[in-house]
Amino acid sequence: MRDINIAWARELARKTLQDVLPRRWEHSLGVGRRAEQLAPILGKDAELLAMAAYLHDIGYAPDLVDVGFHPIDGARYLRDVHGADELLCKLVAHHTCAEIEAGDRGLLDILQGEFPKQRPDLVEAITYCDMTTSPDGVPIKAVDRLAEIRERYGPEDLVTATIAKATPCIMSAVRAIEDRMASADVRSAGTAEIVADTQPHRAIHAKPFYLITAYPAHLA
Repeated sequence: MRDINIAWARELARKTLQDVLPRRWEHSLGVGRRAEQLAPILGKDAELLAMAAYLHDIGYAPDLVDVGFHPIDGARYLRDVHGADELLCKLVAHHTCAEIEAGDRGLLDILQGEFPKQRPDLVEAITYCDMTTSPDGVPIKAVDRLAEIRERYGPEDLVTATIAKATPCIMSAVRAIEDRMASADVRSAGTAEIVADTQPHRAIHAKPFYLITAYPAHLA
């Protein structure tokens, strides 16, 4: 793999999403920050997970659309254009129980054939980060995130049906990470301070939030 690191991943996500899908960029930025907070429980895998988190939604960018399913399109772009690490591509391809929606879209053979699932512990971690970050990049409870997705897409959309099927998988991943955090005596910020933003594309942004050692441990 070339000199690919967290700063590279964050900048690639920004260049890919900020202008064409600014809200998707805000979400990706928040998911990446969330992932960086998990360093105390991830050890040597912390950087890889953070890179995958910043990059998990780049497949939404119009120029990257191929099969029309963003986990596959994003993973293919990282693999074919940037020669990214195989596991990084697989984490992007499988984030947030992607195999369930891939099955509904008739793309499961492609997903499993090109990006066989590995490291379920890291897949759980990126799922946790995605599902505890709002579309605007601020921390949110997973149950509220699920409700927001259903409301945003509406009752007739495939995504809504898929998210209902995926809810047990998603909540299992969230609980697994929360349990690991509790065991490590680490607390996740459950809210974000909203501060003024001078950037023209949005009115507010989430001030970066960090994991802190909890005494006693408390999870949102």
